[in-house]
Amino acid sequence: MAISIRFAPFLTKTMFLKNKYPFDPTPSHHFIIALALAIWVFIFLYFTEPLDVNEFENIEKLVYLPLYAFLGALCYLSFLPFQYYLFKKNNTVWTINQEVLFISLFCIVGILLLRLFYLYVVVLGEPNPYTFWFHLRHILLPALVTIVPIIVIGRYAFGKYKGKKQEEQKIEIEGEGNYESLRLFSNELICIKASDNYIEIFYISNNILKKNLIRNKLSLVAELFPELLRTHRSYLVNPFHFQQWKTEKNKHLLILSHSIEIPVSKTYLTKVKTMVDFTTT
Repeated sequence: MAISIRFAPFLTKTMFLKNKYPFDPTPSHHFIIALALAIWVFIFLYFTEPLDVNEFENIEKLVYLPLYAFLGALCYLSFLPFQYYLFKKNNTVWTINQEVLFISLFCIVGILLLRLFYLYVVVLGEPNPYTFWFHLRHILLPALVTIVPIIVIGRYAFGKYKGKKQEEQKIEIEGEGNYESLRLFSNELICIKASDNYIEIFYISNNILKKNLIRNKLSLVAELFPELLRTHRSYLVNPFHFQQWKTEKNKHLLILSHSIEIPVSKTYLTKVKTMVDFTTT
């Protein structure tokens, strides 16, 4: 019992880090963040003049400080392929621990790049360069304290904006009960089956087939979402998920995503064929 209590905070923290975090994979938005980062680095160095920056001539400031800014932006952009790898590996879900990992690696690599730039560009051939620990404590870490919030705020803001836009694109299938509803993207919906006074909704969430039972009538749903195709008195399908036709004992079937088989009655056969052929060409 004592062991369980001792590990409870650790388990809670681990579960917290796996929570979703606002994320926008749009490359152009990350280029904007990189540009903002470069501008901020230049402004920070130019006006605060940490340590020996104040000893630079104006022409030297216009040479070295933009290079520092460029390195910061380049470091951020160089991590984008790794970011997209993590994003796809986790089924296009971005979590807190992935965000922490990305920011941490950016800081570590950024420190190393700036240290190398200082040694082999800024003070190349000069005697007595700063030691690594002095450089880290008095320049690099204070710079990161001002830089990282710019990156975190920019990434979070774009992520929230992306999430808001995505929510606006979702459809909502409501039930007769006060708390019965399902919100999802139209392309996530596969089909809907009538089941007595309920409808059974088949949909995809994180590439996993799921289903939800809601109290409603299929005819009402068909009126609200005319883009869905009636194949049978008991079925509505999303043509987006059509895979192929199947004929079995003179019965026509539609094969949808996740190998879902939907019967097509003679009443709807011609319309279904026309609609499916139109949406798949």
